[in-house]
Amino acid sequence: MPSPERVEKVARLKERISSSQALLLAEYRGLSVQDATELRRSLGPDTRFSVVKNTLMKRAAGEAGVDELERLLEGPTAVAFVAGDPVAAAKRVVEAAKRFPALALKGAYMEGRVLGADEARGLAELESREVMLSRLAGAMKAEMSRAAGMLQALPGRFLALLDAYKEKVPAGEEVAEPKAEPKSEPKSEPKSEPEPAIQGEAETPAPQAEGAESLEAQASDEGDEGEE
Repeated sequence: MPSPERVEKVARLKERISSSQALLLAEYRGLSVQDATELRRSLGPDTRFSVVKNTLMKRAAGEAGVDELERLLEGPTAVAFVAGDPVAAAKRVVEAAKRFPALALKGAYMEGRVLGADEARGLAELESREVMLSRLAGAMKAEMSRAAGMLQALPGRFLALLDAYKEKVPAGEEVAEPKAEPKSEPKSEPKSEPEPAIQGEAETPAPQAEGAESLEAQASDEGDEGEE
């Protein structure tokens, strides 16, 4: 049964693993106490450099759900618990390894992946978060300035295109629209009223000349011929 002190150390290591942005594991064989103290100062306040026992670290990594970390826990091991930028911390560790040859980077753990020694050293060749953010901000500022310039130039371009279009299209004659004539209402013809008969006078037929025949009789006698 593990002792309470051992359980407490495992719990403390588990908490550090869970709260770190990355872990940088190094072999420190031959590193003096004075060198280790100077190394801790050079890594900055966001990185905690600790010498750990492999058995305790394996148990803490298993409880934290990072069982893959076990393959890096061979030989004397020191762990840099990185709370800040992993790239900046990797740069500091690589720089420290140039001053302290006894320090050798074995690997790293970040974003759910275990990295080998070459991949861990490759982190130091990347640009730090501050540099990337600065470049990103500069690129965004340049794009915003370019977009603002394009928006300002749009009205002028539109007017230029409109003038060019007017020059190409011939001026058309204006055709007057025909005015609608007012509708004339049909005039009503006056009704002819019959002349009133004179009282006291009898209507007598006009005397017909002798030997004269009516038109109807002539037409009947001539065989109903039409008018020429």
